[in-house]
Formats: sequence, structure tokens, C-alpha cells
Amino acid sequence: QVQLVESGGGLVQPGGSLRLSCAASGFTLDYSSIGWFRQAPGKEREGVLCISSYGGTAYYADSVKGRFTTSRDNAKNTVYLQMNSLKPEDTAVYYCARRSHYYCSRFPREYADWGQGTQVTVSS
Repeated sequence: QVQLVESGGGLVQPGGSLRLSCAASGFTLDYSSIGWFRQAPGKEREGVLCISSYGGTAYYADSVKGRFTTSRDNAKNTVYLQMNSLKPEDTAVYYCARRSHYYCSRFPREYADWGQGTQVTVSS
């Protein structure tokens, strides 16, 4: 059974940092790309960035470049999202999702498996 579980969300002040984890089970990460998406209230789900099966990163939201990085630990079947210099506009529910393809996509419909999301709130 394929399952993705996000964790690590919470409340942080602007300028703070947070690390999200995406723990995978039922498959190995070797042949999958893992995308990070976010959705704020009243807004469309947005592709943020993605890590390919080879470890390369694709950025889909210009606003996170230089602040967010994603990495994978295949031995632990876990993908991480390190978020630095957080801004109030980063506030959203963050999801990780699996695409059964070596390469990434910015489109949610191309990802078959999704976690339930973790809330990130950036506020003073």
C-alpha cells in the first residue's frame, strides 16, 4: 500500500525556519519524483518544488528560490523540505506527492499519490 505522511509543520515567526518530512511507505523512492505543493485558504493548489529520482530539484514557485531546498534520503524512504527565511505568504497546507516518473512535473494531476498535508503558519 502506497502511503505518504507529512510532518514537521507548525507556527513560526517571519524569518524563521522549518523542516518538513515526507515519509514514504509501500514503495521506494528510487524511481519516483516527489513534488511539494501548497494550498492556502481560497487559493488553488500550487506547485512549489520537486525532487527528481536522480536528486535534481525543479522550482515551480519563484518566491521560494534561495529559501527552500528539498532533499531525499532513499535509505530512509524520506524526503525533506527545508524552509528558511519564512514569510507570511508561505502560510499554507503543504503536501508531498508521488509521481511515478523519473522527472518532475508542476501539475498536481500528474501525481497519483498524496499525503494528507501539514499546516505551516508564518505569523508574528
